[in-house]
Amino acid sequence: MTDPSDRVKIQVRNLSKVFGSNPARALEMRNSGMGRPEIFEKTGQTLALSNINFDVYEGELLVIMGLSGSGKSTLIRCLNRLINPTEGDILIDGENIAKMSDRDLLEARRRHFSMVFQNFALFPHRTVRQNAEFGLEVRGMARAERAEIAAQALEQVGLKGWEDAYPHQLSGGMQQRVGLARALANDGSVLLMDEAFSALDPLIRKDMQQEVQELQYHTKKTTIFITHDLDEALNIGDRIILLKDGEIVQEGTPEDILTNPADDYVRRFIEGVDKARVLTAQSAMRPVRATAREGDGPRTVLRKMSENGLDSIYITTRDRRLLGLVEAPTVDAAIREKKESLVDLIDADVPTVGPDEPLNTLFGMLSSRSVPVAVVDDHDRLLGVVVKGAVLDELAKAGEQ
Repeated sequence: MTDPSDRVKIQVRNLSKVFGSNPARALEMRNSGMGRPEIFEKTGQTLALSNINFDVYEGELLVIMGLSGSGKSTLIRCLNRLINPTEGDILIDGENIAKMSDRDLLEARRRHFSMVFQNFALFPHRTVRQNAEFGLEVRGMARAERAEIAAQALEQVGLKGWEDAYPHQLSGGMQQRVGLARALANDGSVLLMDEAFSALDPLIRKDMQQEVQELQYHTKKTTIFITHDLDEALNIGDRIILLKDGEIVQEGTPEDILTNPADDYVRRFIEGVDKARVLTAQSAMRPVRATAREGDGPRTVLRKMSENGLDSIYITTRDRRLLGLVEAPTVDAAIREKKESLVDLIDADVPTVGPDEPLNTLFGMLSSRSVPVAVVDDHDRLLGVVVKGAVLDELAKAGEQ
């Protein structure tokens, strides 16, 4: 989850786009309180985007979603000025894309933006390698250097060995991987993906969603992903911006969207979503009532368990790194045998998950053992626990929305 204190990569402020011959008139009517349908009826001008404001954080995967006609594709094309905005500012690393000259814009696009399109946009007469190299070739890079970079990008997307094939010899998913490799080879600081997987069949689409998540995790590339598919947005997005009629109706994490819909439109939008797949361990996590240290003796551990009504207790290091747990019968036996330490009796085979683990994966863990599931961070530090009742409670609350 993105922390608001993280570095802002892109700032979009008061962005609007009018399609028509008199945009100033359309904005004037908008400012007087008229909506998109009325403006179109009276002037023939289409208010595609209206007063859009949001930030994109360094290294996040932001999804912009909405139904057809919501303005999402117009928005992503405004970001790199394939479409010129009517008003507003678009700052990337402090540079205002919206106010740049054509010459400066060309250079900024080369440095900042790589794009993957819905229809693959491959050259049929060029090989996979040549397609991946194309952006580098346009920039005048030497043949050997661009070949090396393209080969690395193709390997990243799982196309090593296909360098000399032509697009017609590839499946749809493989063709889209070529488009993704080309974008990675160009090495822009921001990856723009416009309905990139909508032309693929459902199984390949899911595979590609997983590929993008893994690539984004490893490369830390700031990614803006456009989709009309709610499941896709919930599956891959760190945050989601939901558009309706050219305006933002809600912005937040997938969990925010599901558990706190902004209005009836969003509630209808999320009907039927499997909330257990999207809600995470963090949402159902509870504080740990008590833990024991690795150096605690059996009597100290038994006292902690007794005082807190526990049948088992987690054992951690001083910096809360989880070592495992011990259960009451093991502690009782250690006391009877006059053992001074429980170190050799710690059960390290305990169920653990990260805070972003979907709740639906926890049911099996909670059914197979009678102990809570430990929630740990990337350094195995114990953050909290999840019990079956908490999972059911969280799903029930989400269902009441």
